[in-house]
Amino acid sequence: MPELPEVETIKNELAPLVRGRRITGISLGWEGIVKKPSLAEFCACLTGQVVTGLRRRGKYLIFSLSSGQSLIIHLKMTGSLLVNHASDEPAKHIRAVLHLDNGRELRFRDPRKFGAMWLVEDAESVVGKLGPEPLTESFSATVLAGRLAKRKAPIKPILLDQNFIAGIGNMYADESLYDAGIHPLRPAASLSQEELARLHKAIQEVLWAAISNKGASVENYFRPGGELGTAHFEFRVAHGLGGKFCPRCGTPIERIVVRNRGTYFCPKCQPIDKTK
Repeated sequence: MPELPEVETIKNELAPLVRGRRITGISLGWEGIVKKPSLAEFCACLTGQVVTGLRRRGKYLIFSLSSGQSLIIHLKMTGSLLVNHASDEPAKHIRAVLHLDNGRELRFRDPRKFGAMWLVEDAESVVGKLGPEPLTESFSATVLAGRLAKRKAPIKPILLDQNFIAGIGNMYADESLYDAGIHPLRPAASLSQEELARLHKAIQEVLWAAISNKGASVENYFRPGGELGTAHFEFRVAHGLGGKFCPRCGTPIERIVVRNRGTYFCPKCQPIDKTK
């Protein structure tokens, strides 16, 4: 599933390809991909607009348009945005195509049909409830500690809650907790100030490293040009790709299910009992 590093990579690589381009038409291979407004209004209002900017909020891509509206795309589990020439052979699983004025096409590929698109007057109507961005200067260790105070739930699902913090998904939660030496089932409120500082540092370092490696092509993630990311080659535990043994201590990596999400960790480096 594309998480913050993957969506940030797409934004960085897609922006120079679409900024300033006029949308000349829309083709839909699956009508369910449009969540708002109606299909007829979506196509009519989007056609003729110029893309004036592109930004990321959490796992969402927000295209600023010449009308002042925003086109918002969420890739969900298996989505990718690919830029191709109109003459290129059509690929499988293309659910929507934005035709551009330079003969290129922005193709929304989504094998499992979970992706979504909105055309709205105010982007906050879609992304307004998201938590803070973890890579901003304003997201400090103190802010993290304050948001976790009195939270008795396990730390892993809290990190996955997009209303708590925006952009972190299953892979990078596991990697961050491993880096910080924190068991995924530890109650959030039980973390010491030292552990919170380690977790804050780990979150930022793990995310920045993944962005520098252009995201993780674990399943269906492709960059706009069709290239793969390489961040998964650096995983220590996440997604079962980090090997069978902890790279620090050699202990076998364990897998448990936390709130229906497969979770990988080292039982020695991340003890459930912090006194061990």
